[in-house]
This record gives sequence, structure tokens and C-alpha cells, in this order.
Amino acid sequence: MSRTVQTRIGPIELTDDRWSDLRRDVDHRSPLPRLCYAAAHVVMKPSYAGVPHSVETPGTSEEIAEHLDWDATMAIRRGIGGTGMGIAEAMDTAQRFNLGWTAARRLIELTGGLGLEAGFCAGAGTDHLETVETTSRIVDGVVEQIDVIRRAGGVAVILPIPRLCELGIDEDGYVQVYADIAREAGEGPLIVHWLGPMFLPSLEGYFPGDSFLRIMRNDPQRYRAAKLSMLDHRLEVDLRRDLLERDQIMLTGDDFHFGRLIAGEDDGVAEVRRTTEFDGREVPLGDFSHALLGVFDAIADPASLALRRLAAGDREGYDRIMAPCERLGQAIFKDPTRFYKTGLSFLSWLDGRQENPMLVNHEETQRSPSDLLECVRLADAAGALISPMSAAARLSALAGPDPGPSPGPGPGRSLGDLARGAAGIREKRRPSR
Repeated sequence: MSRTVQTRIGPIELTDDRWSDLRRDVDHRSPLPRLCYAAAHVVMKPSYAGVPHSVETPGTSEEIAEHLDWDATMAIRRGIGGTGMGIAEAMDTAQRFNLGWTAARRLIELTGGLGLEAGFCAGAGTDHLETVETTSRIVDGVVEQIDVIRRAGGVAVILPIPRLCELGIDEDGYVQVYADIAREAGEGPLIVHWLGPMFLPSLEGYFPGDSFLRIMRNDPQRYRAAKLSMLDHRLEVDLRRDLLERDQIMLTGDDFHFGRLIAGEDDGVAEVRRTTEFDGREVPLGDFSHALLGVFDAIADPASLALRRLAAGDREGYDRIMAPCERLGQAIFKDPTRFYKTGLSFLSWLDGRQENPMLVNHEETQRSPSDLLECVRLADAAGALISPMSAAARLSALAGPDPGPSPGPGPGRSLGDLARGAAGIREKRRPSR
């Protein structure tokens, strides 16, 4: 069954259970054939509508934490966990670089308490420290957060450390810092995160020279995996093949090209060459990537179905689902990439998974109406809308003349502003640019 909704970019057709023919012979409780973590966003309380935070004038971590909707945020994670994916907590998708450690720690501990079947990983950094003037203090700070994550039952992801760029640390210095972290953290797997400047501009020049590969080669017993968020298909394949020589796991963070990276470069089903133990589970290894993706926040349901088709030997069915999922990822993560959370929260609100689309520092205003409505069209094509009836009702509430793009505070109104109104939230007033 489908229904057509008139929008500012023309009619959008919403389809119930787009992949019903591919679901029929799939056991939805079966394990996924890849290690998969979904980096999940956070949900704000309606009270945040009146708070004058913005991308240009961000709030403090204490102010932001007051307005986090913990129950709704955990509901997002339980829903994703039900697909068989794990959660990547307190990462960039959760606006970690604005959220601060106190709220991030609570997220980590609450997610640990969910008892997710596929487990969770979480970002470890230095954002609990007031000042970080030396590399030794960086090492101590990261290790302190690793301990918290492990006590909560998670695997630590070493977040990129912008301070290393600010201090002008060279290639050898990076290698030493990561070696010291591995040594001080002790037993247990660690994941290295390489995040590109398209996500966080202050990371320009991170991992200079061959520092990344030197770090991974020097301690494969501690650094068991890497998450690569460089949006560079060829780079990932080359690095993945190097990691494979030491049974290390590549977790793709490429929200543009994840379909073929996860399945394998060749047509058909990639060969599993061997397995390796990671966090208490056997993980297959071959010429393919595993995944830690922000786009999974929006596509966990169809992507998990695609992966189960792959496990059944149906590469054609996998590609049929993943191709439109990739097109959705490319729209959500379009330039400026760092505002991808806007699309994630808007689609989650539209699909009835949360009661408003607000984000930390009101990033929900950072995409134009036409951008977001294009994401809706692509989400339908990907089968990512679990409740098309809810989406149709909320889209209809947004009907009306296009006020023009308003990518932030100012006299115009973005679709995020209108969505808050449709959700029954009083319009806030914020300083203009």
C-alpha cells in the first residue's frame, strides 16, 4: 500500500513495507554477518525550544544536559538494537564534541544498562579535562574514559584528539601517544577512530604521514579495529587489506559508499577467509569491511535486512536494498557534512520515533526544506520509514508555501522550525546572525 503526500518539492509517495518480498524467508533474530554498530543521535526535551543556543553561539555542556531527553534517547537505541546491530555511543553522531563528558558518561552508562544483544562501543577522549597542555595528560585523560566505558560493558573507541593538531604533534609523536594509550589502558580491545575534517574542521592534518598504519601495526593485540570516516573508498580498501594481514577489523565509517565496502569489492558473496575474536564474539575476516556508521541511525531496519540477505547468499537482494540506502546516506551527509545529524533527527521525528526534531545547539535548522524533503523521498525509496502513516501525517502538517532556505537562526524559517511547530512546540526566538 502507498500514499501520496503533497510537499514543497512536489508529491512524495510513501510505501508500506517496501521490502516485504525480501523479508519472507529471513529469520530476523539471526546474527548479522558483519560486526555492525550504529552511531545514534540524541533527543532533546520540548523545553529546549526556548533556549537561545545555536551553531554560532553554542550552549555550555551543563546547559545542554538540562534539556536532554534521556528516555527518548534510550528508546532510539533500543529500537536500533532490536535489528541486531550494536550501538556506538557518545560519538560524533551524538554531538559528542558539544555534549561534554558528564552527559556522554551518562549516555554510556545508560546504554550499558540496556543489555543490547550486539553490545556497544563508545568514544573515549579528553573532554573531561579543563586543560590539556601535554601529551602525557592526553594519554591519562583518554585512559580514564576507557576505564569508564569498560566498566559499563562497552568497547572503547579512541576518538580523534583535536588537541594533537593544535599542539603540532608530528608523525612520531602520534605514534608515541597511541602507544602510551594502549600500554596504559591494559587488557581489552580498542578501536582507533580516524575522523576526517569534513566532520570536524579542527581535525585537518590528523594522523600525519604514515602514523595511522604505524600505530595499527605496532600493537595489533590492543588495537583490534579501526573506524575510518574519511569518505574515501580507495583509501579504505587499501588500509583494510593492510589490517587484514594482522587479523585487525576495518569498521567502515563511509556513509557514502558503505554498500560495496561491507559486501566486498567483487560481485557475489565475498569469501570468509578466517575469523578473529573480538569482544567475546567470532568476527569473520575477508576482503570486506565491517561497519560503524551514523547513517545506520536512519537505515538500521533495511540495512539489517540487507545484511541477512547477504548472509543467505543473496548478493542481488542485498544490493537491491543497499543501493537506495546509500543514496539516502549521500543526501544526509552532503556538504557541509558535519550537519548530517539534521537529516537523522528529522527522519526520526517524521517516522514517529521521537516527538520533536531538535538537536544540540539547534542543528535541526542547518538544512533547507528542499534538502530535508529530498531525504524523505530517498528514505521512502530505501524502506527506511517504519511508520509511513506517521510520516504522511507529519508531512501533511508541514504543507504550505516554501519560505525559502533558512540554514540557521535569522528571519526565515527552516523546515526544522516548522517541524517543531507541527510537534506542538512554541516557536523560539534566537539572536540573528
